Amino acid sequence: MDLASFRSFELDVPPADAWLGKVGDAVPSDATLQTMLARFVAAQECRQDIPLFHPDRQPMRMNWRSAVRHFRVLGGDKERTREAFHVFEALPWVGMASAACKFLSTEQGKAVFSSEPFLPAILDDHAALRRLPKGSLAHAYCDHMESEGLSAAGLIAEYEEWRGGRERLDDKVEWYADRLRDTHDLLHVLSGFGRDALGEQCVLAMVFKQRPSIGHLFVGYAGAALTKLDAHWKVPVLRSVFEARQIGKACRPIAEQPITELLAMPLEDARKRLNMRPAHYYHEAYRIWREAGTDPKLVLMKAAA
Repeated sequence: MDLASFRSFELDVPPADAWLGKVGDAVPSDATLQTMLARFVAAQECRQDIPLFHPDRQPMRMNWRSAVRHFRVLGGDKERTREAFHVFEALPWVGMASAACKFLSTEQGKAVFSSEPFLPAILDDHAALRRLPKGSLAHAYCDHMESEGLSAAGLIAEYEEWRGGRERLDDKVEWYADRLRDTHDLLHVLSGFGRDALGEQCVLAMVFKQRPSIGHLFVGYAGAALTKLDAHWKVPVLRSVFEARQIGKACRPIAEQPITELLAMPLEDARKRLNMRPAHYYHEAYRIWREAGTDPKLVLMKAAA
């Protein structure tokens, strides 16, 4: 496929306030959430002038007791999915701020920060993304988000509700952390891992090299172990998660890539750019379940419960 035709397309990056007006049904109607999102969007408009590192930012610390407590709640009630946010908070990537500062001190980091100040405005503008050629990552992403009923706005709303109105430290480290969140669904599309329980566990393991939060491995491997207890011994559940971690070791960090360039590329070329090879055991697990006459999602839902 000729890449020149893809590179001839450019995405107009809409302002953050225009994004809030476009997402409509993707944003919950709850007044408190609307206020949270409005405040969040307002902060994006002045991001070009924010400091690299806010003086009030404190070092991250591990809290295993809190992580185990919230993981038990999550295991006892699968509907309380926000408990996973608490696990990640308790077992954070302690070097995230240093990694953000290192990236943003490079020419590529400065260019990405300048050109993509608010990634959800790009990702939720499906009309603009659909103008890119068929076969591009943009079309695959839109197909995925529309079929699943997802949006970047919805993810922010869920995250902001979990934060409960806690103060944001508006610095470039926070911008970097936001990109780690906002590229999550792109990782599903690029990797081929679904949004089922095993697929989520694989994504968490895959990104560990890019964002080494112990919480990612804790939830990924613990969840896979619970799934394995409910699966036939031939189903490669744990092997799927281990393979995902090996795939991730060779990948370039997606949050540090110019997402507008990736979106315009053919899907396979975007995967090659990130050095992301296809997974085998995840799809093999699904094949074994289906051949045994078992609905994989029912197995995974039971394990999650």
